Amino acid sequence: MSFLLDTHAFLWFVAGDSQLPASIRSKIEDISQPCFLSSASLWEITIKQQIGKLTLAISLQELFDYIDRNQIEIIQINYEHLLFLSGLPAYHSDPFDRLIIAQAIAEDLILVTKDKALKKYKVKQQWK
Repeated sequence: MSFLLDTHAFLWFVAGDSQLPASIRSKIEDISQPCFLSSASLWEITIKQQIGKLTLAISLQELFDYIDRNQIEIIQINYEHLLFLSGLPAYHSDPFDRLIIAQAIAEDLILVTKDKALKKYKVKQQWK
């Protein structure tokens, strides 16, 4: 099964943060299993860095190069994702998370997230 990384899971992977379980890290590193990141996550990272809510140890260009080196595939937002998004219950107000949930559902991916607020949604999730 393929995985879609929530933004925090991706950032913890890049930073080598111990908050990311070793089992998840090894799944991301296993190139035989496709691993995806939403373009919404890249948008979120860029915006939060711009307004001072996120500090990266590397530049955005280095981050993009890291994505390429680790063969993480970017999922672009499409009409189907937006249709799924429009039908999601309003359990969670974060627009980035809601779009990532819609993409995981539409693409039949396992969402890698620690965010307990997302448990209410009918999306496959994994954190261990």
